[in-house]
Amino acid sequence: MQIVIFRNHLRDDAEDYPAEAAAIGALARAQPGIIGFKTFTAADGERVTIAEFESAEAVVAWREHPRHREAQRKGRSDFYSEYKLQICDVVREQRFIQEKQVHSERSGKVQDFPGKEA
Repeated sequence: MQIVIFRNHLRDDAEDYPAEAAAIGALARAQPGIIGFKTFTAADGERVTIAEFESAEAVVAWREHPRHREAQRKGRSDFYSEYKLQICDVVREQRFIQEKQVHSERSGKVQDFPGKEA
């Protein structure tokens, strides 16, 4: 698995950015080999997109997608004041799901669903 981290700041005159970001986000989420795609905005305006891919080949396919290439050019010319792109190999992954209790309406009993690591 590979993770792509795309950090950026928008220019003040990037009015068309929301529509472009929505279109590219939808395209990315439909891209073969993508596992997850999320974007966050920090208080200082920095935007961070984290994309998880099944393989390095899937990352290259996304990088080379013609519509994504067009968006890259447009980003440099029209939207970003700066950006940083990092591509990382996942060395280890750990997951935790907090223990939950669910009340059953039928029996009135509480069922435990213990936390587990995957």
